[in-house]
Amino acid sequence: MYDISTRKRVLALVDRGRSLNSVSRETGVSRAAIRSWRERLEPRPRRTPQDPGPPADASAYAYLLGLYLGDGCISAHPRGGYYLRIVCADAWPGLIAQCREAIERVRPGVGVHTARKQGCVAVTSYSRSWPALFPQHGPGMKHRRRIVLDAWQQAIVEAHPWDFIRGLIHSDGCRVTNRTTRIVGGRPKRYEYPRYFFTNVSDDIIRLFTAALDLVGVEWRKANSRNVSVARRASVALMDAHVGAKY
Repeated sequence: MYDISTRKRVLALVDRGRSLNSVSRETGVSRAAIRSWRERLEPRPRRTPQDPGPPADASAYAYLLGLYLGDGCISAHPRGGYYLRIVCADAWPGLIAQCREAIERVRPGVGVHTARKQGCVAVTSYSRSWPALFPQHGPGMKHRRRIVLDAWQQAIVEAHPWDFIRGLIHSDGCRVTNRTTRIVGGRPKRYEYPRYFFTNVSDDIIRLFTAALDLVGVEWRKANSRNVSVARRASVALMDAHVGAKY
């Protein structure tokens, strides 16, 4: 352990342009310790996010945008750059694979890895460009800040609405079978029918979802402030053809 005066003296030598090797030999302090002090006492300014240009694959981006708005986040790395994380439930291995593929198609060449947690997997990728590709990134929870698409994102969603819808359903939606009983001819008769639900506490994200449904002609209704239901037979058939259940 070294006192603060020793640390300042060592850092002063480095500031004069001395190499870490020469300062280490003169003071007996290891290069690793000097580097650590330098980063902690004189943190490097964070670089601004790089402009990556348009996503390499627009349809994959529309899907990934849906996943991000549902179960994604972006966090800064202490030494620069950013992590994109999409949390996927263990129950849907197909979703995990699709998420990885979408990231790789949007940013070819980036590393993608998974971190297993209790009941879920975090699909994670590092890049300096994620905030530029997802300008909805910001402090705090999504439902506590305004979520609006940039013009270039809106153009992608309008060109690939089904991919966007599929990403939202795969993150915060589901396909279920409703069961009900009605009295027919004086006797109870049981009915079963499929429907889709989308649940999110952000009014803005709900509006983005329903606007995309309107684009493709899917009829929907709000079950309550947090839930959107698609139950009409023709609309469920459309959703089955383009989205389908998670797997």
